[in-house]
Amino acid sequence: MSITVEELQVADTAEAWERAGFAVTDDVCRVGRLRVRLLGPGADRGIVGWTLAGLPSGVPTGEVDGIATTVAPREADPPAPPTHPNGVTHLDHVVLMTPDLPRTVTALGELGLTARRERDGELGGVAVRQVFYRLEDVIVEVVGPPEPSDGPDTARPARLWGLTHVAADLGVAVGLLGELAGTPKDAVQPGRRITTLRTRELGMSVRTALITPHVRSR
Repeated sequence: MSITVEELQVADTAEAWERAGFAVTDDVCRVGRLRVRLLGPGADRGIVGWTLAGLPSGVPTGEVDGIATTVAPREADPPAPPTHPNGVTHLDHVVLMTPDLPRTVTALGELGLTARRERDGELGGVAVRQVFYRLEDVIVEVVGPPEPSDGPDTARPARLWGLTHVAADLGVAVGLLGELAGTPKDAVQPGRRITTLRTRELGMSVRTALITPHVRSR
């Protein structure tokens, strides 16, 4: 059985996600087969943990390089996801930020994960290296400095930092959210378009983007 992300725990309110065009029931937002459990701002900020399934037996649990990690059986027959007013159909990827890329890659390897690819890029004008893992239908994009520094920040834990959801028509989201969504632009991936949500104004603490589906090469 492959390793999957079953749930993300997020310190946001249901009302904030509903303002962003997501359908929420009992503080749970289903994005594809994935659950996003909304714990409210009393649980800190951002993505505070995740639940994984399909891990090899004997793997230590509790945290992964500082990220609170719960292990649970894979949901055998998840209910059909709702129709989100913003047009989102599923989660494309979750961004995991780390000050020490080799350390985090080692921690993920201890879970049985193998990197699919890596590349050098930029984030806010700063050079970074990105390492990509596929957990079935969700990509985990690990981002960190090309080389760890010698400063105290390198000892900080990794953290789940942001989410990019797939929406077939970004015009639907922009039409719904107006100025609370950025102008769609070309994504890094050829043929795809992306827009970022103005999460602070929406009351969300997770950096959130919407992207069009993958373009299949012929």
